[in-house]
Amino acid sequence: MRLLVALITLFTLGVFQNVMAQKNDQKMKIGVVGLTHTHVHWILGRPDRGDIEIVGIVEPNKDLAQRYTKQHGLSMDIVFDSIEEMLDETKPTAVTAFGTIYEHLEVVQICAPRGVHVMVEKPLAVSNEHAIEMAALAKKHNIQLLTNYETTWYPTNHKAYEMVMNNEIGPIRKVVVHDGHKGPRKLGINDEFLDWLTDPVQNGGGAVTDFGCYGANLITWLMKGEEPISVTCVTQNFQPEDYPKVDDEATIILTYPSAQGIIQASWNWPIARKDMEVYGLTGLIMADNRNNMRYQLNEESELESIMLEEREDPLDDPFALLRSVILGETVLGPYDLSSLENNLLVVKILSAAVESAKTGKTVYLKDK
Repeated sequence: MRLLVALITLFTLGVFQNVMAQKNDQKMKIGVVGLTHTHVHWILGRPDRGDIEIVGIVEPNKDLAQRYTKQHGLSMDIVFDSIEEMLDETKPTAVTAFGTIYEHLEVVQICAPRGVHVMVEKPLAVSNEHAIEMAALAKKHNIQLLTNYETTWYPTNHKAYEMVMNNEIGPIRKVVVHDGHKGPRKLGINDEFLDWLTDPVQNGGGAVTDFGCYGANLITWLMKGEEPISVTCVTQNFQPEDYPKVDDEATIILTYPSAQGIIQASWNWPIARKDMEVYGLTGLIMADNRNNMRYQLNEESELESIMLEEREDPLDDPFALLRSVILGETVLGPYDLSSLENNLLVVKILSAAVESAKTGKTVYLKDK
């Protein structure tokens, strides 16, 4: 009898594993909510890796939808006016949000009760209030809520993190993150994106939000989720003719008991850059761009330069990671770059930065 039970158990387990393997081999159905954020080309123009399928797009601006679907060889038949209509018709497992930052809350409000997972483009939300409600909905309805940043996929950032965790440069004393370019208008960004990117309500700020979030995300990760003691921010507007409502230059200082973070966010730089410097007690690391980095482990050693290969699937792509997390193949740590915990703190830091810039005073997070 015991042998029979064991055989049945093994057979059932084998069938279950086979079904799961088949399920994991299928393309995951993904909906795209909003086309006004030009980062949407990341998923619309993504090479077919056999892992996801775009089954629906929500975009009421039909002119924009026609331009983008034509550009990427997609059908207008999968374009819908509302999130609800798209969810009802296409039944996606997850959606990716590429509208305004303010709209992220609505996406989660609609998708979470239906059990539809969500990935939003950075940052998570425009305010603490929005972020807290989004997190509560995700927890209540047991959905994944991830935030996507370009710099999450830089092999150099992950190598720097690995070196810090291995204590190769000693305890962190300072992290400096630079993110910026010459400004969205000078880059020729389309009106649909520019209209809300330069709006303090829809975007939550200018450069302080658009580029400040990268540094807050990376520093929170490196500091293992430690909350800063205080946030001090100075914003300026050097191009009022282009950005009359929001800042175009921001410097944010985060203080920790034993370290300092400096975030430089700009729409005024002559060249685009996304890089990071990490200073430890004994050495330093400079992640110069996506693939190139330098490091010096101590005063006696030489400054080394290395070039890194891309990371492996699914850690090289936001939508592959989203699928992997939903399927349970990848488990995010509590303060991983894409995680909800990390990005709740990012929004808290950005909200404090905006307050500091407005009041001219340092904001202490323990009071929040």
